[in-house]
Amino acid sequence: MKRTAGYLLIGIFFGVVMYKSEAASWFRIYEMFHFDAFHMYGIIGSALFLGVIGVQLIKRSNARSFFGEPIKIAPKERGFKNYFFGGIIFGLGWALAGACPGPIYTLIGAGYVSILVVLIGALGGAFLYGLLRKYLPH
Repeated sequence: MKRTAGYLLIGIFFGVVMYKSEAASWFRIYEMFHFDAFHMYGIIGSALFLGVIGVQLIKRSNARSFFGEPIKIAPKERGFKNYFFGGIIFGLGWALAGACPGPIYTLIGAGYVSILVVLIGALGGAFLYGLLRKYLPH
């Protein structure tokens, strides 16, 4: 129960930051895919930069979670095709829907009920991937 409450608070904080920074804004996403503004690239780039630094600090310091468990980051498989084609599919879905997974929940929380269609599509896509995973190249 204690963990769930912590995850819920982190999720609420993440949603507020997404909403206030306009990262969940369909207009900002539209601008990004038309290369009209730097706003989203700045957000994504700074998240990437901080993420790389954070992961390296965790790996090198043998850090532990808030609950005292050692944090283990599994090594990623080397490859090109799986990341390239997966990124293309993800980007196309993001461009068509106007939202990636994080902003979907943020927009639902902000009262945009029509985004439930996107959530159903995202969950359906994840389910379909689970069914077809053994037939796909990894």
